[in-house]
Amino acid sequence: MLKVLDPPAVRRWSRHCAAALGRARAEIDALNVFPVPDGDTGTNLHLTILSAAEAVDALPGDADAGATWEALTRGALLGARGNSGVIVSQAVRGMGEVLGRAQGGGADLRDGLTRAAEMARAAVVRPVEGTVLSVLSAAAHAVRDAPDDLTEVACRAADEARRALRRTTGQLGVLSRNGVVDAGAAGLVIMLESLAEVVTEAYSERHEVPAPAGRIAPQELGRRDEGGPGYEVMYLLDAGAHEVDRLRGELDALGDSLVIVGGEGLWNVHVHVDDAGAAIEAGLRAGRPHRIKVTYLGGRPHEPGPARGVVAVAAGDGLAALFREAGAVVVRREPGSAPTAAALLRAVREAGTEVAVLPNDAAVHDVAAAAAEIAREEGVTVSVLPTRASVQGLAALAVHDPLRRFDDDIVAMTDAAGHTRHGHVWVADREAMTSAGICRPGDVLGVVDGEVALIGADLAATAVGVVRRLVSGGSEMVTLVTGARAPEVLLPAVRHHLERVRPDLEIVVYEGGQGGYPLLIGVE
Repeated sequence: MLKVLDPPAVRRWSRHCAAALGRARAEIDALNVFPVPDGDTGTNLHLTILSAAEAVDALPGDADAGATWEALTRGALLGARGNSGVIVSQAVRGMGEVLGRAQGGGADLRDGLTRAAEMARAAVVRPVEGTVLSVLSAAAHAVRDAPDDLTEVACRAADEARRALRRTTGQLGVLSRNGVVDAGAAGLVIMLESLAEVVTEAYSERHEVPAPAGRIAPQELGRRDEGGPGYEVMYLLDAGAHEVDRLRGELDALGDSLVIVGGEGLWNVHVHVDDAGAAIEAGLRAGRPHRIKVTYLGGRPHEPGPARGVVAVAAGDGLAALFREAGAVVVRREPGSAPTAAALLRAVREAGTEVAVLPNDAAVHDVAAAAAEIAREEGVTVSVLPTRASVQGLAALAVHDPLRRFDDDIVAMTDAAGHTRHGHVWVADREAMTSAGICRPGDVLGVVDGEVALIGADLAATAVGVVRRLVSGGSEMVTLVTGARAPEVLLPAVRHHLERVRPDLEIVVYEGGQGGYPLLIGVE
């Protein structure tokens, strides 16, 4: 029997725990009726702990306690799946906060379990009894007066967790009606029993998972309440603690089953909502969401429109008309802003079952990706192209062929956009540091491929300077898109320069009507 839970023991626990959850995965899935009966709690817990175990396995063999628990905690956070997986990842974090700075004796494990129960409960905005939280609290309470002996603490926690698991059926109405224990709590019991086995060095290949009591027909087990939220939204979020506090309030107002775990700038966010786009947009306001995952929770997803289509984001009436005439479903946006995920999702649904999305601005890409994630869950095949400017979107749409295989069409459109260099001119409204130096209000900025390359005093002269940088020996066509307030001399000045220095170039001119930039320039 072990005297301390040292790094090698933690490594063995993570492996044994992942293996035990893997063997029990299907049985735990069958218990899953809360918070929604999606039948994946066992799978989610297995994948969460497997991610943690793999992170520890990647460490050198002589890693100390701090490094071991840090890897275990981060692995669980990054791999957390589903409501229970996210909660359990926070419990692991709580244990790590204590045991990563201690020798790992009985008193340390006791304190670690207490911290785990506290942190897991604090991470759930609206805690519910009869769940993994209840079982974890019961295990921590049971060892509160235990002697400072590692075996006694580990075994007492596991035994009480098993007893508390049986009590969950009577603590939560949906569990009682279905004759089951809580699925997430069943997974936690296996984790604590695996820990006791590592400490006692008496391993079991089989952990009991209580079967449903059979009070109702199997096809009725966990039938979903049609009034529940339609989507599960999860994402990792890079953000500060203050921003996460604000996000917690926003998401709590949007849905339920809200859990946010993590710290030190990296968080895992889980929520059930009807408006998945709004939940992702809240994350965009708080920081940088990534690894976005949207799961449809039940009922019939939206029926999409015709087979193949394109969605294009446009900032001006003329640009919108151009995209629309080329067959795209257009989403309008104001200069300097992005459309909502809901607006993009509506457009994707309208466009078809195989849809290419043209964001046409770097700031729109994340919102477009969020809308695409939701649409994919509804059965739509969506690809968001990396178009950073309207002229790239026009180039991509020019080669769009709905009769081609979808993947081939996406490759062709992406290639056309990638071979289109882009630039624009605009007038600064404030002092700022740019890649070309400090600009002041009234200065004319010339942007080349997304970076300020010129600071001038005259719109026409600066536009000509941008064109000089964009045009190369291999250039074949120049697209000029005029804005709503473009001076009359701007377009003739640029055309005159091109006709003088490169008479071989094809010049195409459109009235874009965009409010922010007097002239957009594309060179293919």
